[in-house]
Amino acid sequence: MRLVFRIYLGVLLPCIAPLALPVTLVSQQPLIGLELSVARIPDAPQPQLAESSSGLPDQQAQSPQAPAAQSQATPAPAAQSSSSSQPSTQPSDDEKSKREKAEEQLKEQEKQRVMGVMATFNTTRNRDALPLSPGQKFKLFFKSSTDPWPFLLAGAVAGIGQADDSYPEWGQGAQGYAKRYGAAYTDAFIGNFFGNAVLPSLLREDPRYFQKGTGSATKRFLWAAASTFWCKRDSGKWGPNYANVGGNLIGAAIARAYYPAPDRTVSDTISDGLTVSVEGIVGAEVIEFWPDMVRHHKRKQAEKLARQANQSDVQNTPQNIPKSSSPNAPK
Repeated sequence: MRLVFRIYLGVLLPCIAPLALPVTLVSQQPLIGLELSVARIPDAPQPQLAESSSGLPDQQAQSPQAPAAQSQATPAPAAQSSSSSQPSTQPSDDEKSKREKAEEQLKEQEKQRVMGVMATFNTTRNRDALPLSPGQKFKLFFKSSTDPWPFLLAGAVAGIGQADDSYPEWGQGAQGYAKRYGAAYTDAFIGNFFGNAVLPSLLREDPRYFQKGTGSATKRFLWAAASTFWCKRDSGKWGPNYANVGGNLIGAAIARAYYPAPDRTVSDTISDGLTVSVEGIVGAEVIEFWPDMVRHHKRKQAEKLARQANQSDVQNTPQNIPKSSSPNAPK
C-alpha cells in the first residue's frame, strides 16, 4: 500500500504544481471553478484522489492522438469492403458469361435433326459443353415436347397400336385412334418432364446425350447403349443416370391412371418403364451413327457423280480415225 501511495503521490504532484503559479498567469474563472471543485470533494483517501487526478493527463495526452488513430483506421473497413466486394461480383460475372455461353450452345442444338425430321435437341457433339441451369433444362424439355416431331411420333405409335388392336377396350375407329394417340403423346410428355427436367434439376444431372463420334464402331455402340443408364453430371463427372430411368418409371406409373383397368398393375408399370428405356437405347444408336450414314451416302453420291462425269467425258471426246491410203495419193 505504501508503494502504491507513493506512486499516486508522484503522479499527483505534477498535477498540483500549476496551482502554485502567480495569479497573473491563471485566470479567475478557473480558480473559482477549482475552489468549487475542491469544496465539493468528499473526504476520501488520498490514493483515490491521486488515481482520479492521475487519469486526467493520460486522457489529455491520448486525446489528441485518438482522432488521428481513428482517421487512419477508418479506411481499413472500406478497403476490406472493396476487396471483399470484388470476389463477390467476379463469380456473378463468370456465372453470367457461362450461362450465356450455355444458351448459345442450346441454340445450336435446336438446329439438329435426323433425316430432317427427327429432333435431336437433347444431343450435343461437344464433350466439354457447359452444364445447364435448371431453367435451361426446363426450356430444353419444353422445346423438345412442343416440336412437331413428338406429335408425328405419337401418330405413328397410335397407328401401330390401332393395327395391332392393342388395348381392345379402346375399340377401333376414330375414337380408338384418338385414345391411343393421346396416350402415346402423354406418355412421352410425362416421361420427358420428369426424366429431362424435374429429376435432372434436383439430382444435378445433364439430360443430354453426349455423342462420341470417334473410335471403333464397337466402342461407339456400347457408348450409346450405356447412355440410358450412365450420364454426365453438372459437376463434370459421370455417374448413374437416375433421372432417365426414374423418369421413365414415374411416367409409366402415372400412365396407369388413363390406361384400361386390366393394365394397371405393378408388372405393367415396370415393363412399360423398361420398354421406354430400351427405346431410348435405340434412339441413341440412331443419333450416334446417323452422321456416319450421311457421310457414307454423300461419298457414294460423289463417287457416282464422278463415274458419270468420266463416262460423259469419254463419250464426248472425238475418236482418232486412221486415214485410208488412196491410189491417187502422192507417194
